[in-house]
Amino acid sequence: MRAAWYEKNGPAREVINVGELPDPEPGPGEVRVRIHASGVNPSDVKRRIGNLGQAIRVPRIVPHSDGAGVIDAAGDGVPQTRVGERVWVYNAQWQRAYGTCAEFCCVPQVLARRLPDAIDFAAGANMGIPAMTAHRAVFSRGNVRGKTVLVTGGAGAVGHYAVQIAKWAGARVIATAGSEPKLQKARDLGADEVIHHGKQKILDEVKRITDRRGVDVVFEHVGTATWEMSVASLAAGGRLVTCGATTGFEGKIDIRTLFSRQLSLLGSYMGSRAELYAVLKLIGQRKLKAVIDRVLPLAQCAQAHELLEKREQFGKIVLKP
Repeated sequence: MRAAWYEKNGPAREVINVGELPDPEPGPGEVRVRIHASGVNPSDVKRRIGNLGQAIRVPRIVPHSDGAGVIDAAGDGVPQTRVGERVWVYNAQWQRAYGTCAEFCCVPQVLARRLPDAIDFAAGANMGIPAMTAHRAVFSRGNVRGKTVLVTGGAGAVGHYAVQIAKWAGARVIATAGSEPKLQKARDLGADEVIHHGKQKILDEVKRITDRRGVDVVFEHVGTATWEMSVASLAAGGRLVTCGATTGFEGKIDIRTLFSRQLSLLGSYMGSRAELYAVLKLIGQRKLKAVIDRVLPLAQCAQAHELLEKREQFGKIVLKP
């Protein structure tokens, strides 16, 4: 099969290889998916770089946890009726060596969910980790109806879902992004206000927009670059939900700020089965849109990783084997 892989951590162009690998065979309880689209997440880039602290203990890693395609083989214990089923895949490379950046990928059948006929494969490769993460952080970690929510990094794979989910849940949404086209796309997805973080001071704009009150909720997944500003943007009694750190993991806070302003700091992670079904329902009702920045051939895997590192995309980058 055609695949991309790396055998050591390092810069994308130096460590990512593209070539032929043996076709995988599904084990008991697994299905093999003929991949039509492989979605690239920030976590895939971090694993390749090595900054998630995950040492490579196998000969090679085929990256990417999200994808979509058609089941072409089923292992023992899996109904053969699943062969031929259109599916979207998530967590494919979690604690496994081979992810979706290949023509074939084997996963436990529970991680291959039926893809509605109305949703194409590129969108299907965008439905997993980002949407489930955003849903849990914005909605499941506390009601946002009637609240003002600040989404940092509103142009990212997770951020653009956060904008949509917060708006759907009844919030007033402020989104940040780094270019005018990205800001317009955030507006198109439902953001009530936008802030150009390259030209404007986010805290000053938050104070202006909220008449100096601050926001009720901050959806924070940028990390070091925005952490202190995010905390300072909260209104008294507000909460910050963090689910990632694309710019680094260092963030300071004066503890007195926490107790004097009665703030809440919540950690969040990828959603559970509850978020899975919630996301499926929203997408099925066309209340949640999968935004694809661009579709590239598998051979450009390294370039896709570099684009994410530079944060030049809006939404998801998808590779096509």
